[in-house]
Amino acid sequence: MTRKIKIRVAALDDAARLLAIYAYYTEHTAISFEYSPPSIEEFRSRMEKIMTRYPYFVAEDDGNILGYACTHQFIGRAAYDWSAETTIYIAKDSRKRGIGFRLYGAIENISREQGITNLYACIGYPDEEDEYLTMNSADFHAHMGYKLTGKFNKCGYKFGRWYSMAWMEKIIKKHEESTAPITAFPDIDKETLKRCGIDIIE
Repeated sequence: MTRKIKIRVAALDDAARLLAIYAYYTEHTAISFEYSPPSIEEFRSRMEKIMTRYPYFVAEDDGNILGYACTHQFIGRAAYDWSAETTIYIAKDSRKRGIGFRLYGAIENISREQGITNLYACIGYPDEEDEYLTMNSADFHAHMGYKLTGKFNKCGYKFGRWYSMAWMEKIIKKHEESTAPITAFPDIDKETLKRCGIDIIE
């Protein structure tokens, strides 16, 4: 019998495992444009800052974290508050298991509850696929309903090669003429989390 992969809220104690997942993408791919992974202290600090306002989820199978996803501030201006940028990373040996769909589904559900209308993904975009960067991320986002909105040509240099970057967008909620401030993620109640596909770990 196949165990159900749980989607739960991340904790700062998860930082070491999440950093290990992310480190692969910084060191061996151009999916991340960072050259090397941050320190554990820096990674925890990034998590902590995000978690004050936005969701940060992990996918877990029998206690083993297989991937994570979050949203974070899109651009630091008040008028952008109803938009958010997404981030997702899946452990190298756990891809092609539908984990990304589960994580993004949870992110989208919670974002709607918060009042977010637009989600954006910043993606490494190859002019020609190579061993460091393929179209997998762009294809995944397209399959999730994201549309290509802009491409920045050869703006990133890594592994001695130039790579482009693209923004993809998904509208997840109707744009109302009058709208309330977004709800910070820590103010979302447990029943709403459950309804949005989040496993509550007591």
